[in-house]
Amino acid sequence: MIPLSLQEIATITGGRLHGIPEDAADRLVVDGPVVTDSREAGPGGLYIARVGEQQDGHRFVPAAAGLGAVAALTTREVDDLPCVVVDDVQAGMASLARAVVDRHPQLTVIGITGSSGKTSTKDLLAAVLSTDAPTVAPVGSLNSEVGVPLTVFRVTPQTRYLVVEMGARGIGHIHYLTTIAPPRIGIELNVGSAHVGEFGSREAIAVAKAELVAALPEDGLAVLNADDPAVRAMATRTPARVQLVGTATDAVVRATDITLDAAGRPSFTVLTPVGEAAATLPLHGEHHVGNALAVVATALECGLDLDPVVAALATATPASRWRMEVVERADGVTVVNDAYNANPDSMRAALKALAAMGGEGRRTWAVLGSMLELGDESTAEHDAIGRLAVRLNISRLVVVGDLARPMASGAQHEGSWGEEAVWVPDADAAHDLLVENLRPGDVVLFKSSRDAGLRWLGDRVAAQAGPDSEEDAT
Repeated sequence: MIPLSLQEIATITGGRLHGIPEDAADRLVVDGPVVTDSREAGPGGLYIARVGEQQDGHRFVPAAAGLGAVAALTTREVDDLPCVVVDDVQAGMASLARAVVDRHPQLTVIGITGSSGKTSTKDLLAAVLSTDAPTVAPVGSLNSEVGVPLTVFRVTPQTRYLVVEMGARGIGHIHYLTTIAPPRIGIELNVGSAHVGEFGSREAIAVAKAELVAALPEDGLAVLNADDPAVRAMATRTPARVQLVGTATDAVVRATDITLDAAGRPSFTVLTPVGEAAATLPLHGEHHVGNALAVVATALECGLDLDPVVAALATATPASRWRMEVVERADGVTVVNDAYNANPDSMRAALKALAAMGGEGRRTWAVLGSMLELGDESTAEHDAIGRLAVRLNISRLVVVGDLARPMASGAQHEGSWGEEAVWVPDADAAHDLLVENLRPGDVVLFKSSRDAGLRWLGDRVAAQAGPDSEEDAT
């Protein structure tokens, strides 16, 4: 973090000091990791004692001290570390993160939101920008009122770019996050039906997502997906300049001549105001092209040249697990673990990628779990995914769990026959089915909403050598 004395932290958060004289608090500097998990504490760091439904963070102050933390942010007095006591830890975190941003005028803050693709886009953008200057981006999917401050706290005096992923579960959430880390560039990827059960409608989701570009300054830039009508309409919601990206003919940064190789990795020509270039992505699925275009537009706005940008895209590797994570087994089975999360839009994109990877006669397997937070649309949306699997000619559909069961019936109503589409109760049953039936050359996709069982299953199947391997033969 940018070094701050404990006295400065107390002033910023409106807290009071405990366990340290005021003159000593001026000399005690926090310049290490700022964490909410005591196991991640380190020398010179600040431990934030949050109180959750299951745990009271104050219990772990001694553990943080043992790992080198020099102070704590708390809501009650503790004696194991000098502490700043505040009424509300969340408000204190937010104030402290905002102060870090405000004290770094050379920092360019880039916000990213969308119903799907945020984390993949964040990883791509961080890979590109880091070739130009020190860049901080979220670890995994830290995109909440806790995750955004934790990302900001990793900024140092050398950091030039701060990439912030912004999620929402209600109106006002993204606006709140923009008050913590005010963006100069905002990327709007798409408006889908993720969390429609909480928002009530896609229109409400669009309103929430638009809070990002509404918060941009007049000299900022809104990067909007020209291929999504709901995102395109956000051009009227922002005071910033607007740049459309996509395949639409009026997109300022546009992709043409999109092709996929045998592994489903896209190549395309990117057209920009400063020229055009041939681009390739090491990621799997055509849906990543739109993410890459947003990255190109943002990088050009930050002053990077086009050729180095497309070169960095070509070598970018996924930094977050379980997002179209591909493993080639020794027996020729390809495992695609995309089971971190799922919604109807990302399910469709993953199935299309799977279909592309199944060329040249390879059998394709879609092992799909439930999509959460779809409200009254849940049955219809699951049914539609099952029907899409049939239309894409996916060889075998394995539906896991009760909530996802309409996928199997949807596939059967669409024309699936025999054992092409089956339902199993849990990941263990899916594992047994796969062990018995997978054969060399098959491609198997795992995808679900925050289902640790399916993520585990994907990892387990990827690690197995297969029945025809030398390991099993000995």
